[in-house]
Amino acid sequence: MEVFNCLRRALKARRPSVATSRSVDGACVRGVTAILRNAVQTTALGMCLGFAALPTARADEPTPPVKKAVSDEAATAVSQMGKSLLARDLTITARTISIYLDQSGQPLHIFHTMKITVRRPDRIAVEFIGDDGRHDLFYDGKAASVFFPDSKNYATIPASGDIPSALNEAATKLDVDFPLGVLFAASPDRVLLSDAMAGWQVGTATIDGVECRHLFFSQKSGIDLELWVENNAAATPHRLVVTYPLLQGQPSFVAEFTSWKTKPPLSDSEFTFEPPADVKKIDPTPAVASGTKGSK
Repeated sequence: MEVFNCLRRALKARRPSVATSRSVDGACVRGVTAILRNAVQTTALGMCLGFAALPTARADEPTPPVKKAVSDEAATAVSQMGKSLLARDLTITARTISIYLDQSGQPLHIFHTMKITVRRPDRIAVEFIGDDGRHDLFYDGKAASVFFPDSKNYATIPASGDIPSALNEAATKLDVDFPLGVLFAASPDRVLLSDAMAGWQVGTATIDGVECRHLFFSQKSGIDLELWVENNAAATPHRLVVTYPLLQGQPSFVAEFTSWKTKPPLSDSEFTFEPPADVKKIDPTPAVASGTKGSK
């Protein structure tokens, strides 16, 4: 599914740079060509072989009810979450971990803290602080900017449309990804459910003192998705885990959310990037935007 490509790109996480303290190294992991999911075919074969060993059912035995691919309780919880995410103004803190194999096959864990400010439909600002340094992303409805405070560089491109559209532009032209953009799609619940082959509630769990429903979804696009949402009508998400079982090493992305706020209304200044006097504007190319040493 297209909207989850941002999460797939997030797993090209950048290792901490050794050459320059707190600088962003954009040369770590590049895309891996995904293979087609064969789990459905394998499961179907297993079912056929299993049925061959079962006694033949009598004609007068009632046909068992067909279980829905996505359970009612899972679909309801995601729909409730979608409505909560449609709040006009949102501020959130997310702690994330990207887990993947490096070029030598060793598992790496890249940690970030993201401070996210959103005003629907076309404003977002994100502060990224993590193992690969710090950078800030701004979208004000007209332009997208990325700012590297440590190297005192920034780049800006024209951008328009809703939040996911602008984030896609930033990923393509600035080489900066926001892996949680799916939460701010026009209908995040529909995006998730439209790609689900199966989904159900695993159980409940307590996160930060809040009882949450633990939901699991298997996606047509080859992604396994787990969500923990509050066990109430708001269904505010507290945890998200995305796993790519078809990619080498089964990389995954984990996010835990805190500090959900929907008030007070946010002003335009929250999303407008005003470059400080001592910073340098750089060309919006992937090598430059990622802060690679030697860029102009």
